[in-house]
Amino acid sequence: MVNWQGPPEGWVCLNTDGAVNLSEGTAAAGGILRRHDGRFIRAFAANLGGGSITHAELTGIVHGLRLAWDSGARKIEIQTDSVTAVHLIQSGVDMHPHHALIAEARRLIELDWEVKVKHVFRESNFTADYLASLGQSLQIGVQVIDNPSPTLNYWMFFDVMGVQTPRLVNV
Repeated sequence: MVNWQGPPEGWVCLNTDGAVNLSEGTAAAGGILRRHDGRFIRAFAANLGGGSITHAELTGIVHGLRLAWDSGARKIEIQTDSVTAVHLIQSGVDMHPHHALIAEARRLIELDWEVKVKHVFRESNFTADYLASLGQSLQIGVQVIDNPSPTLNYWMFFDVMGVQTPRLVNV
């Protein structure tokens, strides 16, 4: 059973996700900043036009880090369901098609703040998944959300209540 887990007290959680619609060739990203207890700070949804899932996931992390910095957060725990994005950021590979996004994420992480990058299962990242899906329906660009909609409140409530989702794991 899997559910959203907030960061330690005094930290801000940044959940991010990317989405690609293969039939339409579109990509989007979304993310949400929350206090350790799940209270809303800010969120974003972005229509990226096109791109791969790795591009969308990395772009979501970069947008989320910028939003966190601009919001004044200085202790951030990034939670993403992309093992690939976590690996690329932590390894800092130079020869990769998304090198510019990887380098920008690492540059932002190295600012004067504390940042942890953590992989989480998709089942504990539903709010960011909703925001990435929302990005698919927007005009190209990033929309910052300062006041959550009823649907966003629903997903946040789902997380804060600790609703668990089964995760099937092959052994």
